[in-house]
Amino acid sequence: MIIIPVKEGESIDRALKKLKRKFEKTGVVKELRERQKFTKPSVKKRDSVNRAIFIQRIQQDEEGQ
Repeated sequence: MIIIPVKEGESIDRALKKLKRKFEKTGVVKELRERQKFTKPSVKKRDSVNRAIFIQRIQQDEEGQ
């Protein structure tokens, strides 16, 4: 449960902004989106390997220049 302390005289807009920021930091929305669909473990592994290859190529290009 996320608790947002609201000070005396603080506007609702400011409190909502704090709430949104806390939601982003905790990753609640991201987790909910991931749970909406199922991805097979083999697909997750393939994506992570492809991401690692991509990052490695970028790093090699930066070193070469």
